[in-house]
Amino acid sequence: MKTKITEKFRTLFGEDGEFFASAGRINLIGEHTDYNGGYVFPGAVDKGIMAEIKLNGTDKVRVYSLDMDEYVEFGLNEEDAPSQSWARYIFGVCRETIKRGGKIAGFNTVFAGDVPLGAGMSSSAALESTYAFALNYLFDCHIDKFELARIGQSTEHNYCGVKCGIMDQFASVFGKAGNLIRLDCKTMDYKYFPFHPEGYKLVLVDSVVKHELASSAYNKRRESCERAAAAIRKNHPEVEFLRDARMEWLEEVKDVISGEDYMRAEYVIEEVQRVLDVCDALERDDYETVGRKMYETHYGMSRLYEVSCEELDFLNDLAKECGVTGSRVMGGGFGGCTINLVKNELYDSFIAKAKQAFSEKFGHEPKIYDVVISDGARKLQ
Repeated sequence: MKTKITEKFRTLFGEDGEFFASAGRINLIGEHTDYNGGYVFPGAVDKGIMAEIKLNGTDKVRVYSLDMDEYVEFGLNEEDAPSQSWARYIFGVCRETIKRGGKIAGFNTVFAGDVPLGAGMSSSAALESTYAFALNYLFDCHIDKFELARIGQSTEHNYCGVKCGIMDQFASVFGKAGNLIRLDCKTMDYKYFPFHPEGYKLVLVDSVVKHELASSAYNKRRESCERAAAAIRKNHPEVEFLRDARMEWLEEVKDVISGEDYMRAEYVIEEVQRVLDVCDALERDDYETVGRKMYETHYGMSRLYEVSCEELDFLNDLAKECGVTGSRVMGGGFGGCTINLVKNELYDSFIAKAKQAFSEKFGHEPKIYDVVISDGARKLQ
């Protein structure tokens, strides 16, 4: 990937720049909890975005996407926003950095990525974090790592129309090889947990399906959670987010909120606790409990939060049949991957069965990605 970027950069701009990279992410458990002030448990992976960048002495950004085979040029004022959705991520990062006092000027850049698109591994956060980190470094903005993650999140909110939580960008910026990170999305406290599961592999099975509706459905679920939290807050003023609520407090407002809002809130309150249970289990090397909690999350996402789909439920059922320790839909839902915790001795038979059975039912094979927990945003030597 680096060689191709260098070749294109030289062809377009006639010189060499500096290299930066950031990572996609997995999330072991804690889905749809981040915007509810809860805990998430992500790690950066060995797939991500790489960019070559050099300041060009103008007020224009000249950017080429190798993957899209597309060149875009834009200015740095609000009215200069490019129409191409992929370029808006980079424009948004520039604008959000400027809003925080960073002095950004024109630069030339070529980037490429190997994060599977649509697999729920957050290629967009990897792109945002690569450029947030790089611009902070190149323009000496002195912005801390937390604010770099927020720059990515604000880019999604203000330039890409997705009201995402902070998890994806946090994992891309703070990722550390061999560690998962428990992040409290309310206080922003975080803790690294070494993750070297002896005798197990983490593997993603990508359905290669992305159902439409994902972003509108995401925003609807967020609104459901906010309504449920507001109803509970009337009885318990200390409840700022659903993460502060208890199941018995949700029961108190069961007749006041819709059945749908109740189900969404039930899932979130249970999921916040599951993250803590999984962290406790990992400290005891108790992977059976970790796996059980993953299955519980899938059930909740499928039946209560209703963000799974036929393909993902099929893969989850198949994992159970094959004796896989833990399996669940990963990411926002409506397609993408299941994340699976598989005993080494079951790995080959599970993958073979998943490919064969899925292909027979849906007409195409799923893609398989072994997970390697790696470093987040960084400058490459």
